[in-house]
Amino acid sequence: MLLFSLVGWEITLIYVLTGMLIGVFGGMFLDLVRAERLLQPFALKAYQTAGAPGVEPGDGSRISLKERHEFAKMELLGILGRVWKWVFIGVGLGAALHGFVPEAWFESNLGSGQWWSVPLAVLVGIPLYSNSTGIIPVMESLIMKGLPLGTTLAFCMSTVAASFPEFILLKQVMTWKLLAIIFAILLMSFTIIGWVVNIVYVI
Repeated sequence: MLLFSLVGWEITLIYVLTGMLIGVFGGMFLDLVRAERLLQPFALKAYQTAGAPGVEPGDGSRISLKERHEFAKMELLGILGRVWKWVFIGVGLGAALHGFVPEAWFESNLGSGQWWSVPLAVLVGIPLYSNSTGIIPVMESLIMKGLPLGTTLAFCMSTVAASFPEFILLKQVMTWKLLAIIFAILLMSFTIIGWVVNIVYVI
């Protein structure tokens, strides 16, 4: 709704549909290459156990409420123990980098619409961090300063979906090889989206 109020329904529809398509086709590709093999050992073990033959979905109904609470508590402590420090490190680095890249830099270096400006905007957006709500004012500012719409969308999508802090957290359950595959999928997808939108809205 925030994006709709800023750029209208056409761009909002493009943004939503392309995001869904990236998720669907990216997921299909990861299934095709059996990407689960590239999970961290503990995550791979959990994945294999969940799909193991002979494990009936109804088995969990025999667990008492107290046992469920104990299991949930152990899982919570285990997950927090693995990721809490990476949350602080990732968000802290993203916030620090965000403060060192002024908006004027985007206007002077990415505002002329060259073909390379889109992949550059995607690469610049990756070290930064923002959620889908917080990126809307940034998007508005960049558009008002003359940054092409496709370049702006590509930058914002990379900032939200492929940021450095996100990858630091994902590293806790994925190997570097799997992260590289996902990074490549997102980089290519956002770049293509940016190019297409720039071409359509220039024509």
